Amino acid sequence: MPVVANSIKFGTDGWRGVIGEEFTFERLALVAPVAAKVLYDTYFSTVGSRTIIVGYDRRFMAEDFARAVADTVAAVGFDVLLSESYAPTPAYSWAAKQLNALGALVITASHNPGKYLGLKVKGCFGGSVPEEVTKEIEAQLSVGVPLAATPGKQEKFDPWPSYTQALEGKVDIVKIREAIASGKVTLFADVMHGAAAGGLARLLGNQVKEINSERDPLFGGGAPEPLPKYLSKLFEVIKTHRETDKSSLTVGLVFDGDCDRIAAVDGEANFLSSQVLIPILIDHLTLRRGFTGEIVKTVSGSDLMPLVAALHNLSVFETAVGYKYIADRMLAAKVLLGGEESGGIGYGSHIPERDALLSALYVLEAIVESGLDLGDYYRYLQKETGFTSAYDRIDLPLASMEVRSRLLQQLQTQPLTEIAGKAVIDCQTIDGYKYRLADKSWLMIRFSGTEPVLRLYCEAPTIEQVHQTLAWAKHWAE
Repeated sequence: MPVVANSIKFGTDGWRGVIGEEFTFERLALVAPVAAKVLYDTYFSTVGSRTIIVGYDRRFMAEDFARAVADTVAAVGFDVLLSESYAPTPAYSWAAKQLNALGALVITASHNPGKYLGLKVKGCFGGSVPEEVTKEIEAQLSVGVPLAATPGKQEKFDPWPSYTQALEGKVDIVKIREAIASGKVTLFADVMHGAAAGGLARLLGNQVKEINSERDPLFGGGAPEPLPKYLSKLFEVIKTHRETDKSSLTVGLVFDGDCDRIAAVDGEANFLSSQVLIPILIDHLTLRRGFTGEIVKTVSGSDLMPLVAALHNLSVFETAVGYKYIADRMLAAKVLLGGEESGGIGYGSHIPERDALLSALYVLEAIVESGLDLGDYYRYLQKETGFTSAYDRIDLPLASMEVRSRLLQQLQTQPLTEIAGKAVIDCQTIDGYKYRLADKSWLMIRFSGTEPVLRLYCEAPTIEQVHQTLAWAKHWAE
């Protein structure tokens, strides 16, 4: 299949495609040297380095694709540090900053199903490059990069030790280890066959009970995304454990395929998305760690986030959906925490990158120091703020991009004034259309930029109201 440069497009966090169709060695050999050159053009004046980090996750042939990236990048004159094993994407972002590299090229498709692979581009500052950089990569694909008279050097490196050492210093690691060793806390980690495998054991010891830890490029027939529909094994394991042990604080932590997104399961086997975890983290980090700074949330984040922020006199900054917008803000302001509803959470005291292992440590520290089950901690915050809600989201496939265009035009020309029998009192258009309703609920309608998919988000006082509103939105779209 011929390489078609103008058909390679970067999305919100990298370029992804089906292995053997869109994502091939031939196409990667075109993209990787151009990405290295654009990183050089953008960041050489900052770091004075010609080094590129190359890393990978546990997907099908990921290490082979990474080796191909290393070879093609070295061939055009860049020095390469190639990871000697899989590791979390944030470990490579950390390495880029810590080793003073131009950036990192990471072979991963994050939370997508097993047939996908992709390339994430990270900058010297330790986070995803801004959109203008990926646009420049796309623009230069038709030109390419000439081979160098003298190829760059290639060396192997282990990304884990420096990364885990940095994370250990962020929390009271001794107290967390002691709580697990003594049985005060029972920790299950569902690594979803991904790059988080072994991560918590490195940090906390072998008493971490890890599930789905073997490499499986098909991810059990699902996707390595921290959603309830993929977590039946974790739910069952926690329920079984609770039948014999009712004294310890039990928690399940869930990591996506490249370990930059997190979710949790409490001691009663209830799923807790980042809509729940972010308010807990805000409270813990301010109350017990004394952190200050801005809270950055995406427009799809729960209303509980600003309410908990207000308890601690913290300001809130709202962005469009996508962690890159949070990262941009982290580079421009003093940020305590930035998070998105899909599980990506990052911290101003670390790097401008979502990091699920660091989030896991902070969640565990919150449990250990509060003595509360995560579900109880969440209910405590609801009581403190006087705000109780439920949340859900639907990704609705549309028949075609034409249908998508028609629905978008309808929203623009025929504004909704009533949704599911409730009056619309406000509409935000930071990203899609977020309608605030008379009963203090909200519905957000947002279109995928690259495929015929409609994303529907809703928060309401009860789960029944959430489902009613989403059903109404689904009927409207169809």
